[in-house]
Amino acid sequence: MAIFSVYVVNKAGGLIYQLDHYAPRADTEKTFSFPLDLVLRPHDERVVVAFGQRDGIRVGHAVLAINGAEVNGRFTADGKDVLEFLGNPANYPVSIRFGRHRLSSNEKLMLASMFHSLFAIGSQLSPEIGSSGIEMLETDTFKLHCFQTLTGIKFVVLADPRQAGIDSLLRKIYEIYSDFALKNPFYSLEMPIRCELFDQNLKLALEVAEKAGPFGPGS
Repeated sequence: MAIFSVYVVNKAGGLIYQLDHYAPRADTEKTFSFPLDLVLRPHDERVVVAFGQRDGIRVGHAVLAINGAEVNGRFTADGKDVLEFLGNPANYPVSIRFGRHRLSSNEKLMLASMFHSLFAIGSQLSPEIGSSGIEMLETDTFKLHCFQTLTGIKFVVLADPRQAGIDSLLRKIYEIYSDFALKNPFYSLEMPIRCELFDQNLKLALEVAEKAGPFGPGS
């Protein structure tokens, strides 16, 4: 089992803490001949697969490296446009590594703000008065779990769909936040959490939760 990441979002929708605990690698490297049998398109300053899937390469995967050299967004290591380079038959055969792109700090900030808005929409859509917002989102590869405190702070955990004990973990994270962030005289409410004891205790809590396995304690 695995817990992938933790986000803490303040009541205004700002990301005040983020930890990548475990990032599964899904990179695929293949050697291609011309013409390339995948359709690539520029997207958000990188080149991604727009059409065609094969050998573990999926739509949405980004070009991460060419001939063993890491690409820089839409450019090769030596500054050439990736699409122009791959459109030239003289550059083949070519080895390309594809994979899920790594979120930048700005992208994480934006996603936290978007989830804050979706949380509020979920509450407004409820046919019952006083409903909470989104508490869980499920996909085939992960579950997003959210716990909102009475003061509006949201604790969000992304975990393996089979991971047990996330509800208890969310409350444990809140306890750690109260003990090591709020009681820190140098911490200002609503500001980014920069506290070594918070980091240490959070990581320990994640390790303990992961050991619960797919069925949880006492099963």
